[in-house]
Amino acid sequence: MSFEILAKDARTLARAGKLTMTHGEVLTPIFMPVGTQGTVKGMTPEVLYAIDAQILLGNTYHLYLRPGHELIQSFGGLHRFMGWDRPILTDSGGFQVYSLGDLRKISEEGVTFRSHLDGSLHTLSPEKSIEVQQGLGSDVMMCFDECAPYPASHEYVTHSMDMSMLWAERCKIAHEQAKERKIALINPAQHLFGIVQGGMYPDLRARSVERLQAIGFDGYAIGGLSVGEPKPLMFEMLEQTAPLLPENAPRYLMGVGTPLDLVRGAALGIDMFDCVMPTRNARNGSLFTKQGKMTIKQAQYRDDQRPIEPDCQCYTCRNFSRAYLRHLFISKEILASILNTIHNLYFYLDLMSRIRKAIAENRFDEFKVRFEREYVE
Repeated sequence: MSFEILAKDARTLARAGKLTMTHGEVLTPIFMPVGTQGTVKGMTPEVLYAIDAQILLGNTYHLYLRPGHELIQSFGGLHRFMGWDRPILTDSGGFQVYSLGDLRKISEEGVTFRSHLDGSLHTLSPEKSIEVQQGLGSDVMMCFDECAPYPASHEYVTHSMDMSMLWAERCKIAHEQAKERKIALINPAQHLFGIVQGGMYPDLRARSVERLQAIGFDGYAIGGLSVGEPKPLMFEMLEQTAPLLPENAPRYLMGVGTPLDLVRGAALGIDMFDCVMPTRNARNGSLFTKQGKMTIKQAQYRDDQRPIEPDCQCYTCRNFSRAYLRHLFISKEILASILNTIHNLYFYLDLMSRIRKAIAENRFDEFKVRFEREYVE
């Protein structure tokens, strides 16, 4: 993997770059549509290509439970299994295990949990997470970690962060040993990202960054944010953590967020984002525009002949009215979710394209100010 910084904004920390991997190039800052179970809900790969999705996110926990990484491996990996030939990043499963609550038990060895599907007992360790991700053959693997809840005491988060750093070291060792043993890997050029933890404590965040850099990773993610904390606190942690990350490696903010979050994250030097928001909101009839969100089921759109956004070039806006989209949603037609998702993902990916262009032209600060003024959450 190579990461090249192509341009920097003079008045913020924003940077535009190019990430080159086995399955292609990714221009950053980039948003990764979430394909948790090997699919972006409602989207075919052909549609994702059409809206210029450069990289997708898959999830280790869900694919491990169903259909199983061994089956996917037998098909030649996740790319061939789902018919997608551009890059894929796989999350380690740590956040999903965190979400299980009482269904899991954490120890230094790993996490023992009961499947949300059938209640069966499983153990996911750093080594197992790497094994599963190697079977999936993703371009980028994430270290297995524990996401500390909010709120949590300094003592609890210290223990949690320390354990995540030990797990990160074990992930790196497992990754290196597989290459040394010349195991027939689906994707021999897989790359591994470390994940910064530390809750809402700047000293623990700084310590986490230091320990991850000592281990050495291909890229660095900031995890454990957007877990219930107030938005100002999230950005306080991000502002203090992002500048500590290596300049020459990609920086990934996990699970964030709204269009405003993406613009503000890019201003702090973040290169990669993911979030279920555009796809989940689409299925719930909530559509993104440059002025904010539109709830399509509202009666005011019953006979509205305009597209969602007049200047949007997505397939949905070029072909369908607000009235038709409202009709589909009220009628519970499957096409409602499909057309809404096309628009929302196009909106997110086009926003990232406009961010990259503004950085390249050294006017990102102006772009950010205007976006913050016009967009209402």
